[in-house]
Formats: sequence, C-alpha cells, structure tokens
Amino acid sequence: MSSATPTQPPPQMRRGARMIVLVSVILPPLALIAVMWMAWGSGFGVLDLSLFAGMYLFCGLGITIGFHRYFTHKAFDCPRWVKILLGISGSMAVQGDLFWWCAVHRKHHQHSDGVDDPHSPNVGSNNRVRRFLHSHFGWLFRIEPLDLHRYVPDLMADPDLKLINRLFPLWGLLSVSIPAVLGGLLTGTWFGAFTGLLWGGLVRVFFEHHVTWSVNSACHIWGRQPYETHDHSRNNPLVGVLALGEGWHNNHHAFPTSARHGLTWWQFDSSWLVIRMMACLGMARKLKTPRVERMARFSCDDVNETYEQEPADAISEVKSDSGDRIVALLPVE
Repeated sequence: MSSATPTQPPPQMRRGARMIVLVSVILPPLALIAVMWMAWGSGFGVLDLSLFAGMYLFCGLGITIGFHRYFTHKAFDCPRWVKILLGISGSMAVQGDLFWWCAVHRKHHQHSDGVDDPHSPNVGSNNRVRRFLHSHFGWLFRIEPLDLHRYVPDLMADPDLKLINRLFPLWGLLSVSIPAVLGGLLTGTWFGAFTGLLWGGLVRVFFEHHVTWSVNSACHIWGRQPYETHDHSRNNPLVGVLALGEGWHNNHHAFPTSARHGLTWWQFDSSWLVIRMMACLGMARKLKTPRVERMARFSCDDVNETYEQEPADAISEVKSDSGDRIVALLPVE
C-alpha cells in the first residue's frame, strides 16, 4: 500500500467519471461487433473470427494467468515448461516485456491510488476526463524508468525468464505473424493472410490492450467495493467478463495472491476455470485462495468500526541481488 492516502473525489465527480467510463468501456466492444457484422462475408468471416478469438484467449490468458497471477503474485506453482509457455504467451499480448509488466503491477499494488501509483484515475489536480485518460493509456507515455532490480529481482534471477524477456520483439512479431500465416495457409490466398493479420493480429492486439487498460481505469472508478482495501479498486462485471476474470478488481486488491478473482459463484472468472483445469492436468499446483474467515474479516459489511482496519494483505519485503535494496514485493496470505 502507498503511504499516501488515496484522493477521494467529490460525489458529483465520481458520478461523472462513472458515466465516462461506462461509455468508454461499452462503446469500443459494441463498435467492434458492429464492424464485424458489417464486414461479414467481405473481409471478415468464420476463419477470421476464429483467429481473433483463438489469439485473444491464448495471449489474454498469458497475461491474466501468466504475467499477472503467476509471475507477479505467485498465486500458484507450475512445472518449468508451463512457466515458459506462460511467459511466451503473455509476451505475445504485446503489452510490454515480462519484467517491465510485472514491475509496473507490483508498484501499482504498493502505491494503489496514491501519488506513486503509475496509473490511478483518482490522483492529481486534472479534471476527471484527463485523469481517466491518464489511467487508461496516458501513463504509458509518462511513466518513469522502473528499478527492475528493486521490483522484480526474483524474476530477473531466473535464466528462462531472462531469455524470454530479451526476446520480447520476437514474441511480438509472432503474435501478428501466426494468424497471418494461418489465414494464408487455410484459405490458400494472400487476401486470407491479410485478413488473418488484420483480425487475428492488429485488431485483436488493439482490443486486448483496451480491455487490459480498462482494468486500470474503469475498475478504479465504476463498480462495487465489497472488501476494504484502502484504495478505490472495484468489481466491474463487464470488465470481469471481457478481461477473463480480471475485472473483479476489488476482490483482487483485497486478496492479491489469490489465483481466483471471482470469489462468488456468479462472478465469472474464466482464468480461474483454466487454472483449475491446469491443476487437473498437472500443469498447476498449490493454488492459493483466500480463507472464508479472512474474506469475512475484510468484508465491508462486517467492518468493525471500533478498531483501525489493517490492509487486506500484508506486504513482504525481499532483498535484491545486491542485498542493499528492500522492496515491498509480494502480498502474503
């Protein structure tokens, strides 16, 4: 957690921000569906839809299960080959190399909605529109260089991950080349290769980026807060579905090391379903989930006002390789 207290916007600003977020999150998916419908049969078909969906799931799960729940938060263990596969598939989402992505996210949890949060929509003197745009994608153009040795010393010590991180440009090239090659081979035409590149590559990358950015922006403005987390993280059902379970963001901030983000039966978490399947196949083990009594303790409905609330998860301190830097790294159960 940040040492700074999260800024609380006045009620009218929160309502306005929710409307902006609602429009910005709902319109792009609807626009994409409209374009797909209008282009059906003339530049977009079953194969293109399959390439879009297949690459979206493969790369998206690489982010949600790999970069986020496994590499950043250590929510489960897995064999070496699965670790490598998750590192590559997450890199193919083209959201930044492995070390940088995880470092940014660990810093976000350390300073959530504080002045040092890389992408909070609730901090700063700008109006709500500019704060939202900053949290959605503007921060990418303003972020200061991160001290990777401080935030991801555990990842940098892994030779496999160092190689995957170094080859990030290759994974980005494969991300758009694979659907193009498949489109060309399966149709036997250059036009099929072009539409495969367009829908399974470029459009998919754009849409997946927008969905991930919505976790940073929408899920700190619009939604419910069932758990006390000392920040503005919220559960957003729409983002929860589109982002493969990542939109149950208040749950995640309350219990960061949990492999499951959708904590009730109706909170659909496709990433958790895949992790459970991986466990059945021997691809994942030691899955972490919050205990029932811990969930009850930090439920907003059960907050005891006679004592000061603790953060929903403690923060462990880990020394870097040099031994002279200590960083708030991993929330612990």
